Amino acid sequence: MKPEIAIIRIKNLRLRTFIGIKDDEMQNKQDVIINASIHYCANKARNSDNMDDALNYRTITKKIISLVENHRFSLLENLTNQVLYIASEHPWVDLAQVEIDKPHALRFADSVSLTLSYQKQND
Repeated sequence: MKPEIAIIRIKNLRLRTFIGIKDDEMQNKQDVIINASIHYCANKARNSDNMDDALNYRTITKKIISLVENHRFSLLENLTNQVLYIASEHPWVDLAQVEIDKPHALRFADSVSLTLSYQKQND
């Protein structure tokens, strides 16, 4: 049987953090909206119904929340990269993508977002 790829999607995780380089951005927390997609082989989990055979999205989300709420970031690129690291750090992860929106970053736009991806390299 072919391996089954599971996709965990964390959608619209709304957090507040210090992000930016302007004085008001360094003084006041801002909203960020995080979306993550994590791909992994789910054969064990779909056949066992055992939590030890699955990626724990709650654990991943708690790590993301802790990172975002307890640190300061100048660049959206750095924040997105650090969240991507958390999303892709488990050895079962084959592919991960993170998009982070910074609402109201530009005057006439709903938000500015940045997306970064990770893909496991097969040796």
